[in-house]
Amino acid sequence: MPDLPTPQDAAEAALFSECWDVVLSYADLCTSGSAAATQLATEAFTHGIREARALGSGTKGTGRRTPRLPRIPLLLTSVRTTAAAWEEHGQGHRLDPDLRLWLNSGKAARYTGPPLHRPLALRGLRDMQEPDAALLWLAEVEALPLPAVARRLGLDPAAAAEELAQVRALFRDRCHRNHLDTPMDANCRSYARLLDAVTRSPGAETPEDLSRHLARCVDCAEAAACLRLHGGGLPSALAGGVIGWGGLAYLERRRRAADAGLLGGRRDAAVDTGLAVGKMAAPRIGRTGLLVTAVLVSALALGVTLMPSDDTAGTDTSAGGESVNRLPVAEPGTVLPAATARPSGSSASPDPSESDPRTGATTPNPDTEPQGNSSSSADVTHKAEPTKTASPSCQIKYEIINQWPDGFQATVTVTTTKALGTWRVSWTFQNGQRVTQMWDGTFAQEATRVTATAADYNKTVAAGGTFTVGFLGSWQGTNSVPDDFTLNDASCATGS
Repeated sequence: MPDLPTPQDAAEAALFSECWDVVLSYADLCTSGSAAATQLATEAFTHGIREARALGSGTKGTGRRTPRLPRIPLLLTSVRTTAAAWEEHGQGHRLDPDLRLWLNSGKAARYTGPPLHRPLALRGLRDMQEPDAALLWLAEVEALPLPAVARRLGLDPAAAAEELAQVRALFRDRCHRNHLDTPMDANCRSYARLLDAVTRSPGAETPEDLSRHLARCVDCAEAAACLRLHGGGLPSALAGGVIGWGGLAYLERRRRAADAGLLGGRRDAAVDTGLAVGKMAAPRIGRTGLLVTAVLVSALALGVTLMPSDDTAGTDTSAGGESVNRLPVAEPGTVLPAATARPSGSSASPDPSESDPRTGATTPNPDTEPQGNSSSSADVTHKAEPTKTASPSCQIKYEIINQWPDGFQATVTVTTTKALGTWRVSWTFQNGQRVTQMWDGTFAQEATRVTATAADYNKTVAAGGTFTVGFLGSWQGTNSVPDDFTLNDASCATGS
């Protein structure tokens, strides 16, 4: 961890450990390189901690609570404001190009403009008591298991689920009140009560006129996302409304880290959380796997070495005159090819000596001959060389996570049978879709062809390993699944 402010006590030291990786993960999304990410995270963390301390000291001796965010979202917003300061003071070249466009647009101005015009989720979270807001954020956005959240916040694990449900309802109430307080035109005002009623019930159908209005009005659509607690849209509403740019990408990173078991459930979950995917946790897992594999291979090699054998062709008497069997564990020999499956319906004998009694055991096995081929053995040998029936060495899973009228969020998950030193994944959109933002990789798009290239921290993949890139995109009319997937220019199979 870099040079950060000195913790004031043991409790703050634990918070530092919890929050640093979270801040670095978001800073990595905002910058164009790892060195810039570390510097941005350090500055933002320092400013955020100072702000948190100032807000904490400002509540002492007063009867009125100062509105404030929980520690993690407070530090994430500090990353955004520090990035804005970089852009203002000539360091914008170190930021992600899409973030720079966002910082110079009206979308960024919402977060620093008049309070009543700020995103509804941000206002709703700030209006809650800090412990309640922290519970909501840790469970919904950071995707921590409820037992880990309960331990961190000092709650009863048995009652954590019920308390979370109450906090969700409280957040909805705060957002509803803020929505009514927001200056809006007469048309939006006329839909406010209907929007409240429709979003309360999971089974309520959205009237056609309200649906059309939500498709055109960004503010009312944002309110609907905050007010609708069912359907799984609350995490996106929180991340997008509080963090701003890159909120959905950050949320996707937290989800993937949680699915990989990197965000909680361990005994040290109260001290170590929020790891960025592919940065620090992967080596920890990889070393354990390599150690186990090394032990198993060593044991297997030792067993093969000690096996008695009548075959002296693979022995070596150079070491002290002792005969040592040097047959490799996976060395191709005369036995292994016999186990290779032959084409269905083949009538060839499995014993090479029976294939041609005139020539003996040295005759090549014609098992590779296609069914029904009556060519000579020389022709068979020649035709067995092509590998046109070889299976692809990679499998692709394309998944649309979320979709709205003119945009969508998707992931491309690749499983490779071969170890990779780096990777490059390409695909072709069928309907003119455009990638606008990508995480866990960089992208280039020419017409409908997209190429995603590995980042520095996730370019190495073990054999049998899996990696994922996520992105945001735009579409019109139809949003079909792309085709022609390749990994390092080799075709990949696709599946669900």
